[in-house]
Amino acid sequence: MAHVTVTIAGKTYRMACGAGEEDHLTALATGFDAKVAEMRKAFGEIGDMRLHVMAALTVSDELAELKSRFAALEAEAAGLREAASSGEARLAEGIEKTAERIERLTQSLNTPAPRVDATGSDGDR
Repeated sequence: MAHVTVTIAGKTYRMACGAGEEDHLTALATGFDAKVAEMRKAFGEIGDMRLHVMAALTVSDELAELKSRFAALEAEAAGLREAASSGEARLAEGIEKTAERIERLTQSLNTPAPRVDATGSDGDR
């Protein structure tokens, strides 16, 4: 297990993380520290615990909004995939009908025409 030392609101914390996750955890701590600094600037000195809770709730709210937007995008993508699939089925059906029509036309062109004699008769009389 790896360990990282991060600083949030001027306080240092030693954190454990999975191997290879050190940079990610450091970036998360840096982002949270920036959020705490932003909240401190907006509200002044209201106590570290309260400030950290407010920052955590703000980050949680942002995460909830992103999850909601992501779910909406997933639903939209599913609808687009379904529409594309339906369009592909219609296209395949159209191609099949066109192929059948071409086959009928080919057969009619390959069928010998009735012979016509010099009198204009087809000779079947």
